[in-house]
Amino acid sequence: MLMLAAISVNGLMAQTYDYPFRNPDLALEVRVKDIISRLTLEEKVEMMKYTAPAVPRLGIPAYNWWNEALHGVARTKEKVTVFPQAIGMAATFDTEALQKMGDITASEGRAIFNEDLRTGKTGEIYRGLTYWTPNINIFRDPRWGRGQETYGEDPYLTGKMGSAIVRGLEGDDPYYLKAVACAKHFAVHSGPEANRHSYDARTSWYDLWDTYLPAFHEVITKAKVHGVMCAYNRYEGQPCCGNNKLLQDILRNQWDFDGYVTSDCWAVSDFVSFHKTHGNRTDAVVDAVLNGTDMECGNSYQKLLQGVQRGQISEKEINVSLARLFRIQFKMGMYDPADRVPYSGIGRDVLECDAHKAHAYRMARESMVLLENHRNILPLNADKIRRIALVGPNIDNEKTLLANYFGMPSEVITPYKSLVKRVGRSIQIDTIQGVGIAKELEGGPTFAQIAAKAKRADVIVFVGGISADYEGEAGDAGAGGYTGFYGGDRTTIQLPRVQTELMKALKKTGKPLILVNMSGSVMNFEWESGNVDAILQAWYGGQAGGDAIVDVLFGDYNPAGRMPLTTYMSDKDLPDFEDYSMANRTYRYFKGKVRYPFGYGLSYTTFAYKSMSCRPTVRTGESLRVTATVENTGKRDGDEVVQLYVVHPQNGNTRVPLCSLKGFKRIHLEKGESKNVTFTLAPEDLALVDEQGNLIEKAGEVSIHIGGGQPGKAEGCLGHLTIEGEQYSVY
Repeated sequence: MLMLAAISVNGLMAQTYDYPFRNPDLALEVRVKDIISRLTLEEKVEMMKYTAPAVPRLGIPAYNWWNEALHGVARTKEKVTVFPQAIGMAATFDTEALQKMGDITASEGRAIFNEDLRTGKTGEIYRGLTYWTPNINIFRDPRWGRGQETYGEDPYLTGKMGSAIVRGLEGDDPYYLKAVACAKHFAVHSGPEANRHSYDARTSWYDLWDTYLPAFHEVITKAKVHGVMCAYNRYEGQPCCGNNKLLQDILRNQWDFDGYVTSDCWAVSDFVSFHKTHGNRTDAVVDAVLNGTDMECGNSYQKLLQGVQRGQISEKEINVSLARLFRIQFKMGMYDPADRVPYSGIGRDVLECDAHKAHAYRMARESMVLLENHRNILPLNADKIRRIALVGPNIDNEKTLLANYFGMPSEVITPYKSLVKRVGRSIQIDTIQGVGIAKELEGGPTFAQIAAKAKRADVIVFVGGISADYEGEAGDAGAGGYTGFYGGDRTTIQLPRVQTELMKALKKTGKPLILVNMSGSVMNFEWESGNVDAILQAWYGGQAGGDAIVDVLFGDYNPAGRMPLTTYMSDKDLPDFEDYSMANRTYRYFKGKVRYPFGYGLSYTTFAYKSMSCRPTVRTGESLRVTATVENTGKRDGDEVVQLYVVHPQNGNTRVPLCSLKGFKRIHLEKGESKNVTFTLAPEDLALVDEQGNLIEKAGEVSIHIGGGQPGKAEGCLGHLTIEGEQYSVY
């Protein structure tokens, strides 16, 4: 802090500051206006880049806006806590746990930032408090490589989980932000990766408002996220980072968003290079700023100076964007005394502290989804096993567990490490990698030799799947060239053939065969589902992933993760990847047979639902309370994910979802215990999107299902509701 003096006023100490923007007692807008007034046009333009330089004459420190925190603080030099990949956290269906994860991540990020602020090193990349997360795009197609960064295929689940991490990251102080979240990628951005810089996504108004925008609406209007990142692609012919319909009409005008918008990295230069919508970079940057992209991740915004000279944009219009950026910095506490900022005391002792590691372990456990358990082969009885064959490419692969956009913990627990730690003294463990992710090992043993060695064991655990080397952001997933993968995306939902062929050889041994699958999306398990004895979907579990897997295998934890995606039977069920229509996509519109439904997951215990109660009628515009009793009828304690779905009559209308998730709660029940679970349905939960994109509640009949999964696909109870009254417009 720069301060001129401390003087006595009526016996009290009052501080005077060299500039009004340094005075924390002044109103935010006064401070913002003052700091902008002291900058030259050239300085203002530089401040609108993610690498904002210092202005020494004003005491303004350098600041690098680019940081990541997808599942823990990412890409920092410090050792930090790493949680399961976002799609795995979605499988927890646990908003409380995700909000706590966000709070933990913000604490660790604050510790790093506070130290840098004290030492004047705030200009380094991946050290700031502005995290470009969460990714709340809809995972509409399981082949999308970046889908692992999202919270699944459902707009409601995505909105609730995205809001939870936003609230955790940004904190609950009425003024200061603990960290700054950024909802991305706005909007209609869900692959393919290979042509994302030039692709023009086109949708109906119905799909836009029914599928692609609801999660953004939730996070922006309710969780009040302070940042938004616009997408690489075009939407309806206009680049998303210069799209007046998305950024001006919807984001600013309809939703009253007052935070900052950043471009995705080098997206503005795509206007000229790939979209071909602008003839030169000056026109591109002017269009981006005038349509609401306040900051550029890239190196084109210096052309704004030329735009001002040509009269295409005014300095006053530049000030609008600059004000949004400075508001964020003031709310981070960058210009205030440390004793005024409630988070300034967070120090390095929080990095990887025991409580944080414990929460990463909890979330890894909660993310595990048991897909198959034939003849109740699981949990394994350690007292009856003398030898285990641990086979597969991910038995001891730390990198796989860390997924993408990751930080580095001090230790990553793989399944092999956990197994050795847990039963290494009592059970012999034979480790056989056998194959790579997508190919046989050069000079390695034959499948017959691998099977012969594995046959000596009492049980075979195959730890397979893929990794972020094979699916992920274009340019990051660098292990291409293999069948089934292209440009960061997958071209098939089958497990890599080499792994299936090895498991076929292992199957012939006659020994119990358990598959643990690590991936950021779904595999269709066409052969595996009917031939292996159990399948555990383990995602990319973070630093504690191995412990969570072994806990489930041996019954130290009762799995309760639920699928945030639909597992289709085959590739033939998937529409063209580049078709953004939601017809025949996801559980809400797909009418075919599926392998595992959205919301599905097995347990080592059983649950019963009964006594659902709610008013038989509700008037449009009113909320409705719905209650059901859930009982653990099995012999083990366990968690249940209680799910509420609303079902509207189809009447031959293709624009009505088959059913829609509108409530979920993860609860713990001891064996024999019952609990009442209550949901409150708002008018928007009973409404439908019309052809013009309006969310409308109308009089009519609807059904409400509360259970362990979708109606007709899981234990539950069904009720019927009559909606009465005049048409009600939610928005």
